[in-house]
Amino acid sequence: MDEDKYPAESGRRRFVKGVVGGAALAGVGTVGSAAVNSATSPQGAGGGVTEYVGNVVVDGPAPRGMPQIPVRIDDDGVVRGVWPALRETTQGGRTVTVAETELGGVTYSGEWFQYCGVQNAPGVEPDADRDDAFRYTTGAPYEWQTASVTPGDPVTVDDFADYREWGNGIGAAGLGKPAAARWRSEGTAENLPVQVIRSATVEAAAADDEWLAASTASGFIAYLNKCTHFCCVPGFKSTGQSATFGAENLVYCPCHQSVYDPFTVERQTFVAFPRPEE
Repeated sequence: MDEDKYPAESGRRRFVKGVVGGAALAGVGTVGSAAVNSATSPQGAGGGVTEYVGNVVVDGPAPRGMPQIPVRIDDDGVVRGVWPALRETTQGGRTVTVAETELGGVTYSGEWFQYCGVQNAPGVEPDADRDDAFRYTTGAPYEWQTASVTPGDPVTVDDFADYREWGNGIGAAGLGKPAAARWRSEGTAENLPVQVIRSATVEAAAADDEWLAASTASGFIAYLNKCTHFCCVPGFKSTGQSATFGAENLVYCPCHQSVYDPFTVERQTFVAFPRPEE
């Protein structure tokens, strides 16, 4: 492994041993440790500093990674996002309901997703009764998705049977099969866009990692697909342009060339924006 890019002291949860086009990554804290990678933004009432687990920025102007969405698979093989359990707490002298739970040694909260306007979406209201299945979107950048499934259909395990071999001519084949989806967005104008990937490297890493064992399922990993730079929609193997920037095997945002490693997660912080007052 290139020690200049990936110092030995780094505690990142790295699933793969190298990243094409990766920038220098200094030592930071892992999930469950004391150190965090912080990024700040304007704070407003009801928001605040939020610790989360997300993928890692390896190049470009994005200030931090995109938050991971824990997944589960139901008895019918539907891939679903896990929404945190509800609990009551006191904030500003009043009792409020929050979506927050312990998962895999991490405090998982709905506030992970309160940025880039998503804080205004009905789907992030803590007690919103929403369908938690990932559902395919329109205009997906993947030929397999547009040819094989219908927008609005739930993402299923069967759709990813070829994930160990899949390729689309962008970068190396066999790294993982992606899909563009939405979450907790049925019947609303505000979508929560999701990048879903099924990968054998994720499957293997979850075998001996508490957080990944709890937040992934059968090799499926998911992120809220909103670039933390200017809120564009990046993609894993979604455009051939990514090769120009050494990102053909990574998540690439075509707006300003931010690059994320989908196979590395770390604990990070940001200032969550407030949700609208009820």
